[in-house]
Amino acid sequence: MAKLQITLVRSLIGRPENQRTTVKTLGLRKINQSVTHNDNAAVRGMINQVNHLVKVEEIQD
Repeated sequence: MAKLQITLVRSLIGRPENQRTTVKTLGLRKINQSVTHNDNAAVRGMINQVNHLVKVEEIQD
């Protein structure tokens, strides 16, 4: 199964509360912080909601 490396690249200042919650749920707190998640529909949906704030790279196992 592929994994996704998600990096926060934009600030959350001035963003709506639902976007802040989504980024927090992904496990991101600081700019340039990266987390790794399994590629599934739930994570893809969260990424689509905040795609203007994050950078996504696919990692092969």
